[in-house]
Amino acid sequence: MNPQEAQLAYPFDDALPAPGSVLDVAPGIKWLRMALPFALSHINLWLLEDVFDGPQGRVRGWTMVDCGIGNDATREAWERIFADHLDGLPIVRVIVTHCHPDHVGLADWLCQRWQVPLWMTTGEYAFARMMSAGLPGADGTSMFPFFQQHGLADPQMLEELKGRKTYYPTYVPDVPHHYARMHDGQSFRIGDHVWRVITGFGHSPEHAALYCADLGVLISGDMVLPRISTNTSVFAIEPHSNPVQQFLDSLQKFLPLPADTLVLPSHGKPFLGMHTRIQQLCDHHAARLAEVLTACATPQSAADIVPIMFTRKLDSHQLSFALGEALAHLHKLWVDGLLQRQIDTEGVVRFQTY
Repeated sequence: MNPQEAQLAYPFDDALPAPGSVLDVAPGIKWLRMALPFALSHINLWLLEDVFDGPQGRVRGWTMVDCGIGNDATREAWERIFADHLDGLPIVRVIVTHCHPDHVGLADWLCQRWQVPLWMTTGEYAFARMMSAGLPGADGTSMFPFFQQHGLADPQMLEELKGRKTYYPTYVPDVPHHYARMHDGQSFRIGDHVWRVITGFGHSPEHAALYCADLGVLISGDMVLPRISTNTSVFAIEPHSNPVQQFLDSLQKFLPLPADTLVLPSHGKPFLGMHTRIQQLCDHHAARLAEVLTACATPQSAADIVPIMFTRKLDSHQLSFALGEALAHLHKLWVDGLLQRQIDTEGVVRFQTY
């Protein structure tokens, strides 16, 4: 456990739900994990006891929060959960926190499997539909000129990245063609309890975390994670965005929640100490911004910044996020007036202090 993790409390210690099983973490809330074929090896998913007025009338069952990626292994894992851990009750609603493949990948299969509605924010739903369909600007090929514009020139890495052209549609083969909209501040009932939507930005277009004051529980999605920092990237479809600032601003929305809130994150273990963790994340970005600003005493592209921010060796999957994150930190410093942005004679964007 690193020093920052030691400042948090983990009420379930090292207990983890085994594949195909669940752990009870609060009244009416079950925790399960699905494997991911990445360095980030798992996603946490949640089942909430519910009585839902849906298309088939008022039904007792389970609302699920997030879905896992769209592959056979995850479908098989869900089928084991359905057979062994639903107490004979159906899934009645699918809530997705945001549009990334590990969260929305199986939404269409699950909604069809149970004939239930999908609940998402509009920003997340729209992006999921665009990326699953591979629309121009949101398709995999859009990243190549964008990455090259920001300094990526390694032929081997560019060739490896070509294998990611169909990354999103592979893991999100389809998205339901209709949905129920969630929005910031919205409150709705799940079973015996009222939950409130808290939207966040910088990691994804309109991320939805869910807070229940009755239970003292926050389903934080990817907005507040206990061990890793949430990725904040600039993407080709929004090339001048400022996601680091958006993320830092969004974190402030969680500070009014009680200090003893149990945080249920999408990665890592449930924890206590949300306010401490938010300060850690703010400190982390402040440190990264300081080192990037120092590096920009001479002109730097986003690709130049990657090895400064990420000292370990990166595969192509990790590099795509690392370059987006390096550019995001450059953009915050640029928007803040601390860096100037120029395009060199080779068409590469570089940043430098004034």
